[in-house]
Amino acid sequence: MSSSPSRIALVTGAGSGIGRAVAVALQAAGYSVTLAGRRRAELEKTASLAGPDGRMLVVPTDISDPDSVAALFARAHQEFGRLDLLFNNAGIGAPAVPMEDLTLEQWNAVVAVNLTGAFLCAQQAIRIMKAQAPRGGRIINNGSISAHTPRPNSAPYTATKHAITGLTKCISLDGRKNDIACGQIDIGNAATEMTERMTAGVPQANGLMMVEPRMNVQHVADAIVYMASLPLDANVQFMTVMATKMPFAGRG
Repeated sequence: MSSSPSRIALVTGAGSGIGRAVAVALQAAGYSVTLAGRRRAELEKTASLAGPDGRMLVVPTDISDPDSVAALFARAHQEFGRLDLLFNNAGIGAPAVPMEDLTLEQWNAVVAVNLTGAFLCAQQAIRIMKAQAPRGGRIINNGSISAHTPRPNSAPYTATKHAITGLTKCISLDGRKNDIACGQIDIGNAATEMTERMTAGVPQANGLMMVEPRMNVQHVADAIVYMASLPLDANVQFMTVMATKMPFAGRG
């Protein structure tokens, strides 16, 4: 085990988009960061963006697989000796088809990553955080605007993101005795590869297609760094960061 810097983070879904931006921002803020995701090449691209402060450790992981998750946290703990922050970010969606046309396999795949994967990672993080000295740490879950309001034809994604809110509250409650704080960030239209289609128009609740405004993903990264910077006796329970003019507040 190498000598530990003061702050250690683990980011899932770190090979692209929000996860990549957050991992780079945390590392710039002085964290050593374990990068988890399915694609080694993309994780290596994230690691190549590291600055001079702190380290990035690449650990390819399938967060829907309990053994893979256990190996991820064991590797991170072996390398850094503790864990101060878990950003539960990895997520996938299903094809945007009517609910009645979804297959059970498509439903189960989204639940396995978005909900079960987040639970498995939180479980491993809690085990490390409660046993380390000094005790405690912070878990931040990526909820999404879909944790509040669905898009058309998004039942698996929306259901799992609503469930993340319940998981966040349970971790917050159950983690108190071990000085573990948990918060949730709900993100709306961050400019990443996943939202690129919004520049050409996406379906709205009234059946129309509409181009939706996006915001720089750096604003999300900055928000996570702020949430992580708080002492463990303070917590951002829920934060919404969104493109100001996206159709979320009110009726569009």
